[in-house]
Amino acid sequence: MATLILVRHGRSTANTAGVLAGRTPGVHLDERGAAQAAELPARLAAVPLAAVVSSPLERCRETLQPLLDARPGLALETDGRIGECDYGDWSGRKLGELTDEPLMEVVQQHPSAAAFPGGESMRAMQARAVDAVRDWNARVEQEHGDGALYAMCSHGDIIKSLVADALGMHLDLFQRIHVEPCSITAIRYTRTRPFLLRLGDTGDLNSLVPRASGEEERSEESGRAVVGGGAGAP
Repeated sequence: MATLILVRHGRSTANTAGVLAGRTPGVHLDERGAAQAAELPARLAAVPLAAVVSSPLERCRETLQPLLDARPGLALETDGRIGECDYGDWSGRKLGELTDEPLMEVVQQHPSAAAFPGGESMRAMQARAVDAVRDWNARVEQEHGDGALYAMCSHGDIIKSLVADALGMHLDLFQRIHVEPCSITAIRYTRTRPFLLRLGDTGDLNSLVPRASGEEERSEESGRAVVGGGAGAP
């Protein structure tokens, strides 16, 4: 099946302002976020991408633009199911002032029970994102063959919930996961189970490059775990 390259958007103006942006329009990358996005083509240069999918929000599309400029043959697809969580009435508020909200403790400790006033529940957020990935896995495999890689640019909570699903973790544990702005998280899906290859990675990605014909197959490509952890990239 497909390998998913998840990219969290670069640092945004809301990140630096300490604001929970949610789906608020007009939130863009800040100067550092734009620099992070500019480095993305080089970081993924060796990785063949069959498709590029984005959250509809500006900060994700801006993060992917340098990559698309470097690969003019790739068209940008958008999917609202990987858009930011709908934080409802919390959207646009300072994170510091939300700390004292009684719901915040639920969000931190029991997120599967958390539903944002005027917005959506965290369970619904995860369900739609997982559905999107399953659909894109099938589409990419059908159109580009087994083992194809594709990229999705999304948001922190979405990526964390997808990692939790891949690891078979309950959503109540997903707050233990952290992904940096413009970091790479890679999940290889197989017929029997997913493998988390990268989590919040900001460095070298060469081990994601598919093996050439005749090279030894990676154990996770056939659905087997590497006992002891494996040797990593050659």
